[in-house]
Amino acid sequence: MKYWLLKTEPDDYSLDDLKAEGVGMWDGVRNFKAAKYMKEMNEGDKVFIYHTGKEKQIVGIGIVAKESYLDPTDEKEKFVAVDISYLSELKRPVTLKEIKADPDFKEWELVNISRLSVMPVKKEYWEKILTLS
Repeated sequence: MKYWLLKTEPDDYSLDDLKAEGVGMWDGVRNFKAAKYMKEMNEGDKVFIYHTGKEKQIVGIGIVAKESYLDPTDEKEKFVAVDISYLSELKRPVTLKEIKADPDFKEWELVNISRLSVMPVKKEYWEKILTLS
């Protein structure tokens, strides 16, 4: 099993929206590196849901329910989507500020490539975020 982080603007699609749907299509990613990561996702992989914008925090957990397929919102058919199942909210959201202040996370793309919307999460990062929450 691998671990991932997916960013979303909560005004467009939030953890609560995913919870209400049960399973949601994660689409609209138009960055080639992020799309490459989406193609590496396997059914059953766990994902952190990260709210961007004013929040800038990890708020919940989902599971990859369907591996990558052509994104139906991409007319050029270059990008993919994945389906994500809702799993849970974090006990407490973990903010980007907290993550950046912790030297254990200094190598994470979340800290170093702020515009990247999909990224892997090392197992030790995953476990530490769960502990922080």
